[in-house]
Amino acid sequence: MDLKLFGEVFVTLLVIVDPPGMLPIFLALTGPLPARDRNRAAWQAVALALGVIVVFAVAGQTLLAYLHVSLPALQAAGGLLLVLVALELLTGKADDPKQQTTSNIALVPLGTPLLAGPGAIVATMLFVQRAGAVTDYLAIALAIVAVMVTVWVALRFSGVIVKILRPGGIEVLTRIAGLLLAAIAVQLIADAIAAFVTHFITMR
Repeated sequence: MDLKLFGEVFVTLLVIVDPPGMLPIFLALTGPLPARDRNRAAWQAVALALGVIVVFAVAGQTLLAYLHVSLPALQAAGGLLLVLVALELLTGKADDPKQQTTSNIALVPLGTPLLAGPGAIVATMLFVQRAGAVTDYLAIALAIVAVMVTVWVALRFSGVIVKILRPGGIEVLTRIAGLLLAAIAVQLIADAIAAFVTHFITMR
């Protein structure tokens, strides 16, 4: 196995997924939930993210080409989805656990587009394109799994932070997370628009 490639994929995806940056958003979405539901949301989100990344690694180019969808379009869609979630956090609608289910939180927005977002998908597809041997594919696969395990550990033990912050701290963290998530969403949309403009200019 190519350890250099393993390290490159692991570090790249870990930086893109950003477990420390995910914690405030995860706590904001799951803070009001019982510990058992919060833990379930953590592993469901990681499992979905792993599945999405693997699917795009194996058949990403073919799938997007078949649907006639470009990567900037995928990125813009993820940004718009995050805008909706950010608005819920900022307005306090996400604080009521009766208005959301654990599975929905785990699937959207945690699993995708936060964990398995455009950045992680594109990076994985590029690494797969560079791979030339079976050992390269093995290194990429193990690196992806290692990143997801790291994320799961971070989310799994976020309950310690919940106990420290208490309800008042969680509410403040929710508003901050909403603002950060809105900024991430705007950046995704801006990058997508820039990519569309660049593509249009180069086509002329």
